[in-house]
Amino acid sequence: MNITAQQVNELRKTTGAGMMDCKKALVEAEGDMEKAIDILRKKGQKVAANRADRSADEGVVLAKTSADGKYAAIVMVNCETDFVAKNNDFVAYVQSIADLAVNNQAKSADELGALSLNGRTVAETVVDQTGVIGEKIELGKFDFVAGESAYAYIHPGNRIATVVAFNKAGDHLAQAGKDVAMQAAAMAPVALDKGDVAQATIDREMEIGMDQARQEGKPEEMLEKIAMGKLTKFYKENTLLNQAFIKDGKKSVADYLNDVEKGLTVVAFKRFALGA
Repeated sequence: MNITAQQVNELRKTTGAGMMDCKKALVEAEGDMEKAIDILRKKGQKVAANRADRSADEGVVLAKTSADGKYAAIVMVNCETDFVAKNNDFVAYVQSIADLAVNNQAKSADELGALSLNGRTVAETVVDQTGVIGEKIELGKFDFVAGESAYAYIHPGNRIATVVAFNKAGDHLAQAGKDVAMQAAAMAPVALDKGDVAQATIDREMEIGMDQARQEGKPEEMLEKIAMGKLTKFYKENTLLNQAFIKDGKKSVADYLNDVEKGLTVVAFKRFALGA
């Protein structure tokens, strides 16, 4: 059967697959566009299965705030190589997922995966992308924050992104939102405040602190007190509200926010970084 260049080009635009793959699919489908699309999708599923054991450590991390300013989503889509991660089409694909999450105010990765993107579920498009690109593609992570106001920050290069939510709203808080989102990106806090640190983390820090003091020859009866001092330092360095504010090290983030507006604080934050 004679397959025209116009048919091949149309299928390529629809699916994003390569010229030769499109031509082969059209020949196999005897020119039927819908059947050819199915053939390419089946190929994608096969490729996805074949690459299931491959490591997808590269990717794109994006964050976006909803139109009402009260919700922000953060999405990581992984691939195998930096070459794909930097491809404009791949970045645009991840952006479309972030847009979908925000527009529907998704609350979980499963909910996001079930949303419709150009007539396919997001989960199905991930498999489709595997077939088109030829690399293992994964919807690596998804999360969100919600509050009276929400803010998003994407570090240049699309490898780190953060979202934060405040307990108050107003245009005058925009700079503070950006500052705190950038703080979270740069300083990688493990929790929002002292009370949010996992007990396992506290136990580990105490054990390390006591062991360090013991190796320094400190008296056994002093070990716990010394470790508590080290834990206080850990909180200051690793919880967002207690960290030194990067623009003014004399203030904590909590102090900075209270200076912006009395009682202003962060109610939630999320940080995604490739490789973390």
